[in-house]
Amino acid sequence: MVRVKVLATIMLVALAGAAAARAPLAARDPGLRSGPSGAGEMLPGLTAGQQNFFLAGKDQFEQLEQLADGLGPRFNLDSCAGCHSQPATGGTSPATNPQVAVATAGGARNTVPFFIRPDGPVREVRFRNRIDGRGPDGGVHDLFVISGRSDGSGVDATRCAIRQEDFDALFNPLAPNLIFRIPTPVFGAGLIEQIPDGAILANQRANAVEKHALGIGGRAHQINHNGNDGTIARFGWKAQNKSLLLFAGEAYNVEVGVTNDLFQTERDETPSCQLVTVPNNVANTDGTGLDFVSDTEKFAFFMRFLAPPRPSPGTPGGADSIARGQDLFADVGCALCHTPTLATGATTVAALQNQQVNLFSDLLLHHMGPRLADGIVQGQAQGDEFRTAPLWGLGQRLFFLHDGRATNLLQAIFAHYSNFPGPGQLPAAPSEANAVILRFSGLAPSQQQDLINFLRSL
Repeated sequence: MVRVKVLATIMLVALAGAAAARAPLAARDPGLRSGPSGAGEMLPGLTAGQQNFFLAGKDQFEQLEQLADGLGPRFNLDSCAGCHSQPATGGTSPATNPQVAVATAGGARNTVPFFIRPDGPVREVRFRNRIDGRGPDGGVHDLFVISGRSDGSGVDATRCAIRQEDFDALFNPLAPNLIFRIPTPVFGAGLIEQIPDGAILANQRANAVEKHALGIGGRAHQINHNGNDGTIARFGWKAQNKSLLLFAGEAYNVEVGVTNDLFQTERDETPSCQLVTVPNNVANTDGTGLDFVSDTEKFAFFMRFLAPPRPSPGTPGGADSIARGQDLFADVGCALCHTPTLATGATTVAALQNQQVNLFSDLLLHHMGPRLADGIVQGQAQGDEFRTAPLWGLGQRLFFLHDGRATNLLQAIFAHYSNFPGPGQLPAAPSEANAVILRFSGLAPSQQQDLINFLRSL
């Protein structure tokens, strides 16, 4: 109870802005917009073969992995769609958290960590520093183990004796070491993958005078987890991955625990828990044709061919309010980072070639201040830097920011304002969004409502 109260106090402090950055009571987040989600469909213009790849990938994305498939030994969930299901397959955290049920599925001997709630976001946890005190960590520490699990797949883990991490004992609100992340939606990921580096850099140089006046910088993540080839990564909270194939393979291994053709080493090598020793679907070159496609590739094709969400023309608040909000989005300066539109270039997939991408992101890293800084370094992205999150599909999201701390858009907006570290927060440069949030604060409540309605229409 004490820990919960302390955590609640810290969250309140984190969401309490300076006096100039307080949400007015008159504006409110209307919540999930009504009507069709406009998400989860395949891209228009795919060939018949590409549609088959999309459907096969979707089936694999939704499959519940069992012990015989290579689940674990350590994992966060047993399917990709478990994390990515709101408002459709490929989205983000659903309203009911499936991690609660998976903890003890098949007789597994896990407890549910205090930060995993039935009505809260799906979360992974990273450690800011190693628990042995030997420097920074930053890696994912899976929530659950397969010990004791028997799921009827022909393989059981009743003799597996690895222990679940005791996250409750590691919690320290005054010196936080547990860092949370929620799933990023993958709608339109193939379009984002095909935006040329040159287009991202040209947009970075655009409106330089106005950006400088507002304290907005931004830089491309060009030395990243994909190697040092100098190309721009654009997937993940810190733009740590460029390739959808690597993005898929890493998540399959880190989140589900399944070794695969790209990540062939178990994250826990306890012998009694090595139940499936061959990486998932690695090609048998003696018995498999050249047309073999692994599960990892299926995931990548599904994400690559997944259409972006469609905005609503009139919900919420009506078309006039949404139009006014769109103008204010630009006037206030939100669009300087949340770039409304970029474009793809040449590609072998006609459905992805020379397309407008209305993602509302510049795909750059920005310093977001001590309130949002998590201290996790990924590639060149520092502890206070995050990729500008694409806003398409925002109208159907339940949880916001990298750790899911915000449950409405006003909380998320004002969390962007950050000058000085509060209790448990890291020292960091002021947020690049500060001046824009002050502008938003200066709007009349009706104008703020128009802008919120516009965001919820996306």
